[in-house]
Amino acid sequence: MSNIKQDPSIRNLLNRMPEEVQQSFTEEQLSHLKIAIGARQWGVHAVDCRGVVRLFKYRYYFVLLAGRNRRQLSATEKKASAIAQATVVTFVFFIVLLFIYLLKSALGINLFEGFSLGIWTYFKSLFL
Repeated sequence: MSNIKQDPSIRNLLNRMPEEVQQSFTEEQLSHLKIAIGARQWGVHAVDCRGVVRLFKYRYYFVLLAGRNRRQLSATEKKASAIAQATVVTFVFFIVLLFIYLLKSALGINLFEGFSLGIWTYFKSLFL
């Protein structure tokens, strides 16, 4: 039996056909079927960057895909997603808070007389 017929995607395709039809495909036809099946697996992505890099005598391919996840998430993936989302929201919240504090300090507004966190002084020392 040939190597291409051992490929899982080709095996899955052939198993859905009558035996006489399975045997009628040539190696070249099966190779082209594999390419056609592989080209349709990914669907449409917001970012789809594919290319080949030649390095010495070898060629390496790269694929960068990004887009909305349409799959159902497992419980572990949902938990990881919730943690990542909470981390990002917390980080953005603190960045916005820092920006507001720096803006307040730049305008010379003191909420408590004689009290400073020292952030404005440190920020000014970075740029002077």
